[in-house]
Amino acid sequence: MSGFSSKKKEQKVDQDYPLTHVPASARRGLISISCVLIGFTFFTPTMASGASLGACFNFDQLIIIITGGSIILGLYVAAMCAMGAKTGLTAVLQSKYTFGVIGAKWSDIILGGTQVFWYAITGEYMGSLFSSALGMEGEGWKIFWILVWGLIMGVTALFGVRAMSYVSYVAIPAMGILMVIVIIMALKEAGSMEGLRAIAPTSEMTVASAITVIVGTFASGGTQAGNWARFAKTAKTAFVAGLLGFLVGNGIMIFSGMLGGLVFGTGDLIELMISMGIIFWALIILTLNIWTTNNATAYAFGMAGAEMFNKPNKNPFIIGGIIIALLMAIFGISNYFIPALNLLGTFVPPVGGVMIGDYLFVYKRRLPRIEYVHFKKIRWAPLIAYVIACAVAYVCGVYGIGIPALEGIIVAMLLVPVVHAIIVKMGINDEHEVDNDAEYV
Repeated sequence: MSGFSSKKKEQKVDQDYPLTHVPASARRGLISISCVLIGFTFFTPTMASGASLGACFNFDQLIIIITGGSIILGLYVAAMCAMGAKTGLTAVLQSKYTFGVIGAKWSDIILGGTQVFWYAITGEYMGSLFSSALGMEGEGWKIFWILVWGLIMGVTALFGVRAMSYVSYVAIPAMGILMVIVIIMALKEAGSMEGLRAIAPTSEMTVASAITVIVGTFASGGTQAGNWARFAKTAKTAFVAGLLGFLVGNGIMIFSGMLGGLVFGTGDLIELMISMGIIFWALIILTLNIWTTNNATAYAFGMAGAEMFNKPNKNPFIIGGIIIALLMAIFGISNYFIPALNLLGTFVPPVGGVMIGDYLFVYKRRLPRIEYVHFKKIRWAPLIAYVIACAVAYVCGVYGIGIPALEGIIVAMLLVPVVHAIIVKMGINDEHEVDNDAEYV
């Protein structure tokens, strides 16, 4: 079997390496990777999620909930980022090691598919933003702006991580300004910190559901954060970038949205910005903000499509995903926003949990390079662990037990080595065949 790698026909890949490891020559520093990840999390629907929480809890409760949810999401994503940098592989390629060739197709569908969903959500948001802010009433104008911005924003995703970082350099300071404006206006409206703390909730939501919403906002995107962090020079760099993006960046977005919901009673930033009289700047800032996230989502479903169909080019799948997303946006996908967040927060994190557990406890943090591996169609231990973890997270969510997203990650991560050991004792080979002269990462 040792001659496998030399016989394998070399395929030409695009500059973002969708089917192989990122080489050392393409690695980037902390600032570049952090900007891409922070730009990804600076996402206006995240503020809408925060606003939905703002109506359900008092200020002190919200601080605790946002902090707890952000820590869970931040540490989870940072671990995925470190794995991505260490292996140089996309999330869907790592899932191929974990689940096998056929098993990884589920990861392609759930991770790539949820990113198409997010592209549709932002597309519909852009349509509403421009048609409302510019006084262009009617469904026709909304569809017009959905198509215009959906196509424009998709173009930069075709140029990969470098183009994404350039857009982020402009968008991050702009979004920071918007968040400061929202926070100042909220404090002014409330009158003081005591006024903020005195505002009573107008709706109800369990703490577990609230944290699941926070995690669910970026459950799918966070699981795939390694797609960008794999370009980091070291695993430590990627880990820090993941924390900056998903603990700090996402936490700030949730917080500012929460203030808007708590004080103004709305998560609709269009309505809020119009009422503040800053329509022009709101359009510019929000457009740049959504652009950074749509770059990342389109890139992610392009990578998932490349792995699913084993094609060394992400671009056809970016184009196809954008077409599907725009159709979803036109038909009103935002009506399913909050229910979808709860589902994402329940069923997506166990994918990452299984991958982390498999990498740490079965592979012992050493993966053979992909060109030396003969992949099994299905690896049963990770698949069984994933199904059980999803069941646990779902039941906990239904009965309000603990935090389903966190429980799904932990159960999945710890079950992998246990189920693997049981399968080995049963005499079943659940590992891929690796060439004798394999190199490891």
